Amino acid sequence: MATLSQRAHTMPPSPIRKLVPYAEEAKRRGVHVYHLNIGQPDIPTPDEMLDAFRNHDIKVLAYGHSGGLWEYREGLAKYYQKHDIRVTKEQILVTTAGSEAIIFALLATMDPGDEILIPEPFYTNYTGFAVEAGVTVVPLTCKAEDGFALPPDEEIRAKITPKTRAIMICNPNNPTGYVYSWEEMQRLRTLVLEYDLFFLSDEVYREFVYDGKKHHSVLHLPGIDDRAIILDSISKRYSACGARIGCLVTRNEEILETALRFGQARLCPPTLEQLGALAALDTPQSYFDEVMSEYRERREVVFEALARIPGVTGQKPSGAFYATVKLPVDDADRFCIWLLDSFHDQQETVMMAPAAGFYATPGLGKDEVRIAFVLNAPSMRRSMDILGKALQTYPGRTI
Repeated sequence: MATLSQRAHTMPPSPIRKLVPYAEEAKRRGVHVYHLNIGQPDIPTPDEMLDAFRNHDIKVLAYGHSGGLWEYREGLAKYYQKHDIRVTKEQILVTTAGSEAIIFALLATMDPGDEILIPEPFYTNYTGFAVEAGVTVVPLTCKAEDGFALPPDEEIRAKITPKTRAIMICNPNNPTGYVYSWEEMQRLRTLVLEYDLFFLSDEVYREFVYDGKKHHSVLHLPGIDDRAIILDSISKRYSACGARIGCLVTRNEEILETALRFGQARLCPPTLEQLGALAALDTPQSYFDEVMSEYRERREVVFEALARIPGVTGQKPSGAFYATVKLPVDDADRFCIWLLDSFHDQQETVMMAPAAGFYATPGLGKDEVRIAFVLNAPSMRRSMDILGKALQTYPGRTI
């Protein structure tokens, strides 16, 4: 029998989605599952975007430009300029979701066997993208006791080898909600210049920053236009995860030309979704103000509840809508499965993402979960109530 590729064997399952069969079985038994495992907000998608889908006059849904529709790229350039990111439409490549932007960036800047440094815990799909590109992820461990801040420069330097080609951050971070300071961004700028590395920045959660913090883009940094790449998506900004529209933004023409060739191989990003995303650029500020108020409330609900559960600790996030939380359990994977197949409170339970899958270092995150506060405040309050009751009866609790 023919054997599969090595890539097939090393491609990891998603820790966010791998427990879906358990959730489906729980639902079959009549148990309501609160999904805190995945970044799928219940926030309504803006009417501006939905109206564009409903009211178009397209007669033939034809191929578009491989780099994205020009009118959408022009609109995106204006959007970035509002965030003091000075780019032109020619410096933006529209992709099929932010996932494709990351893959294109890896393929354009690295060869198989090269290494990329990523602060952990990090968005779990980075590992899968690296496998697809043949790239090795080298983790920079960020500790909860340090607030998940960037580790000292000497720790980063110790991880850089002749094979290191890039550093990638998620800012604000998924799964911790950490927001990198200007000082940390400057430190990374110094390192990428010193070691001649590319600097990739996943900025999907740019709008979601709390507590007076400020988001700093990689393209705010001076003197690194030849190595700085923004990776972005509309999924969370407009609560439009199913639209699958992202983009790669850089002032490096060679990277753009290379990424465009990859884009030509898949022909074009989705046309109708780009038209919806173009319309979404006209979403009024009042929409975002309401969304931010809602997420702040959800965050407070979660952390007020967690503070009352013995043995639970976690850093309140300054950005995004996730928190990495330490639980008094022997194994978070086992606990999350138990929640779905062996526990319910009044026919309700909670689904979370075990955090080990967000680390590249073996053994880390074993007693941690990622909680996504993507449901309305009453649902988040009920979810935390269920979590507290579950921890009282879980046979593998450690306190």
